[in-house]
Amino acid sequence: MKKAIVVVALLATVLCVQAQKTVKSTMIPAPTEMSTDNSLTDQEKREGWELLFDGKTLEGWKSAKHASISPEAWIARDGMLQVITTGGGESVVGGDIITERNFRNFILKVDFKYTPGANSGIKYFVNLELNKNGEGSAIGCEFQVLDDDLHPDAKLGVKGNRTLGSLYDLIPAPADKPVNKEGWNTATIVVQGNHVEHWLNGAKLLEYERNNQMFNALVAYSKYKDWPNFGNFQEAPILLQDHGHHVMYKNIKIKVLN
Repeated sequence: MKKAIVVVALLATVLCVQAQKTVKSTMIPAPTEMSTDNSLTDQEKREGWELLFDGKTLEGWKSAKHASISPEAWIARDGMLQVITTGGGESVVGGDIITERNFRNFILKVDFKYTPGANSGIKYFVNLELNKNGEGSAIGCEFQVLDDDLHPDAKLGVKGNRTLGSLYDLIPAPADKPVNKEGWNTATIVVQGNHVEHWLNGAKLLEYERNNQMFNALVAYSKYKDWPNFGNFQEAPILLQDHGHHVMYKNIKIKVLN
């Protein structure tokens, strides 16, 4: 066990150092046009962006494991897609929700706001056959959404790889990431083939390549080690996680890339 921890720590350190080099120097340009919530500007329309949440309904979404979305866990209210507090269990009451469409290459932007002590996540390359009938969340790569100060998960894992913005349990986000702890934040996930990037509030947190020896080695020493071909799928739905805490999402937008 000690050897396994050392190995994954070394791999995580290499990737964390790479991320630290880019976080302060690489920024997403600010949009030249501002939109109202859950809408697209003319510029975004020209660039090919699409809304995944209309601000009013759960149209375009479905339950990851159940026949329908539970209103006890998910509601569309006040222009927000909200996970309701149900005790902090992972997908216990309502379960995760996923897009009805699959995506391969894309830029995904999601505004989120968490309540004190909350835990949730944005997942991609989700394989619904993994853990299909088991307890807990559907299995996929996760942009962690977490209150690092108050939720204990931030102290678990290796070198902070379960903190906000991390590739959950695999690659840590930098400790000095730009976080709005009491307001809205913007998560951006970029996928182009095997290349993936996590951004938070316009700053790049990390980047990695899938389908290679280093990625597979990280997976082999993570909680995902028993899931075949984890993270290496070609296309999959986008998932929002129900972890039993109140978290709000809005302005969920995606641009499909060639």
